[in-house]
Amino acid sequence: MVADTQNDGARNPRPDARPPKAAKAAKKRKDPKTLNPAADDPVARIAVDIPLAHLDRPFDYLVPERLAAQARPGVRVRVRFAGQLTDGFVLERADVSEHQGRLSYLERVVSPEPVLTPEIAGLARAVADRYAGTLADVLRLAIPPRHAATETASATKTTRAAAGPGPRPEPGPWDRYPAGRAFLDAVSGSRPARAAWTALPGMTWPEEIARAAATCASARRGTVIVVPDARDLALVDEALTRLSNISNTGNISNDSSGDIRPAGHITLTAELGPAERYRRWLAALRGEVLIVAGTRAAMFAPVRDLGLVVLWDDGDDLHAEPRAPYSNAREVLALRAHRAGAAALIGGFARTAELAQLVRSGWARELKPGRATLRRTAPLIKAAADDAELARDEAAKTARLPSLALRTARAALTAGPVLVQVPRRGYLAAIACERCRAQARCATCGGPLRLAGPDATPDCQWCGAKAVGWHCPRCGHDKIRALVTGAARTAEELGRAFPGVTVRTSGGDMVIPRVRDEAALVIATPGAEPVGSYAAALLLDGWALLGRPSLRAAEEALRRWLAAAALVRPGGTVLVHADAGLPAVQALIRWDPAGFAERELDDRAQLGFPPAVRMAAITGESAAVASLLTDVTPGFEVLGPVPAERSGGSGETEQVRALIRAPRDQGMALARALHAAQAARSARKNGGSVRVQLDPAEVI
Repeated sequence: MVADTQNDGARNPRPDARPPKAAKAAKKRKDPKTLNPAADDPVARIAVDIPLAHLDRPFDYLVPERLAAQARPGVRVRVRFAGQLTDGFVLERADVSEHQGRLSYLERVVSPEPVLTPEIAGLARAVADRYAGTLADVLRLAIPPRHAATETASATKTTRAAAGPGPRPEPGPWDRYPAGRAFLDAVSGSRPARAAWTALPGMTWPEEIARAAATCASARRGTVIVVPDARDLALVDEALTRLSNISNTGNISNDSSGDIRPAGHITLTAELGPAERYRRWLAALRGEVLIVAGTRAAMFAPVRDLGLVVLWDDGDDLHAEPRAPYSNAREVLALRAHRAGAAALIGGFARTAELAQLVRSGWARELKPGRATLRRTAPLIKAAADDAELARDEAAKTARLPSLALRTARAALTAGPVLVQVPRRGYLAAIACERCRAQARCATCGGPLRLAGPDATPDCQWCGAKAVGWHCPRCGHDKIRALVTGAARTAEELGRAFPGVTVRTSGGDMVIPRVRDEAALVIATPGAEPVGSYAAALLLDGWALLGRPSLRAAEEALRRWLAAAALVRPGGTVLVHADAGLPAVQALIRWDPAGFAERELDDRAQLGFPPAVRMAAITGESAAVASLLTDVTPGFEVLGPVPAERSGGSGETEQVRALIRAPRDQGMALARALHAAQAARSARKNGGSVRVQLDPAEVI
């Protein structure tokens, strides 16, 4: 745990093989004997930015006397590590080191700004341990890159504390929940209430989040709010700004001099750019704001005196970090609230099995509306192929646009816009031979073919190759039929069925933010539904969502349906095109996401899948995966390896995937075993890359 390049063989196993440039640089440096260590706490424990698992520990360095005042805990530093200058953070200062050999000196302090707070340092270590990752990987997610000009400009101005706490706002829409006022009382009293929130239909959820955050701010405590994407963040930002006059807090903005005015909340997104994002992040670090709202990266926002964490729509896959150690915002915020003794508000219109597990374990309590209130605010939901409709129209079960859907849309258009949710983008997302019905596939890589438009040439979804002059290899026929219809083809069909009615599409790179309250057909893919007050909603191709080869197919389908149905005004109609007897469809009709999540949790417990157990997915080249599995401590169940699913391309290295399963009470033991196995591989410098994901979103 030291920075002695001569005595630490793991860090520098061949000191005599130092590169020529490094050797010359070493000669130019001063002899360490000529430097004097700091008089007080001369040892600095450094988290060095090295992502190798076998080096995932602090290293001790001596603090030279000239840097004694600057090398405070939390600051960025540069140190000499195995002959190379490397970034790091000071974790703490100490009087003595446990290492018996010679210690190297810090090279320099990059900035006197203590950007790594003790709370975030502890949280980062806990997240790394939970996901079998390294501290360096988590700190890269938690702390944005330094923008020197922004930091220098901010340092020349007077740092001001956030505006004083305003009066506690009224509960407002929280009074519609039986436990809503009690939850706000707990937040105001700085008690660690943890709520699994089932939100009422409609667009009041941003205001409810804003009032909870303002309540926390009135107690002079900070709030971190995490939402899936920029569209949701804009809604929360608007709600916080509207409430600012009540809570006596306002949004951070620029005055004519470019200074930051004291305010109550900021937003953090990747689209801000490095300078503006770092500027706002510093405002939170310095206590100039009490509320930080943002997308996934905001879960590590350094707010002071954290009193509340909020996560909206915890089932959205955007909350899963795609970079090592592959953490999930739900788990990170729950861990952060637990460590900080803060309140937590996690939920949405739907509920995941993971959140149901938190309720069942006693960590969180239910926060949901009463049935009478729900009936007044929810639309009427029914299946397009129920018994009554099948008696009237035998094709209701097989037709993509049954007569009930057309009748529902026609009647609703007299009162306002109609939302049509289609699971796939494009024109024809999958095609087949018109004669023998065999799916059309690419002759180059075997990927599925699609059609981008009515006059387009079929192309491959994997490699993009054009299938000019396509003929079915089975029967020789050259005509195609649709297997999966996309949003563009749906808009074309509805445009013919409703001449004179405006048809708008939303999805992909063309997402419409809002729609006006006028007659129009709005065709949208899941997650791209424009905000509005719809008279009706048609949820088409339910089989495409329910039939995905995923453990979470039904859970994800219900989440998508509830999000669309929540936009329909009370008294409106929602028609779902799926089998009425399926559990997900029944949960939608009853608006019972909590009951569905409980059932999912029970099913997964019987099958031995997360969150009832902890599971790790090991993906990589066959030899590398086998090597890692041999190093994992015996006692865990190993499934596989099996060939990993390919996303396309013929030149890819063959990958395999293995699953390791452990009971929940042995989850940390599994994480430690995986970390130790990765450390052994990196110490031996084994070839081949291996990706280790604990509790991945997809396990099949």
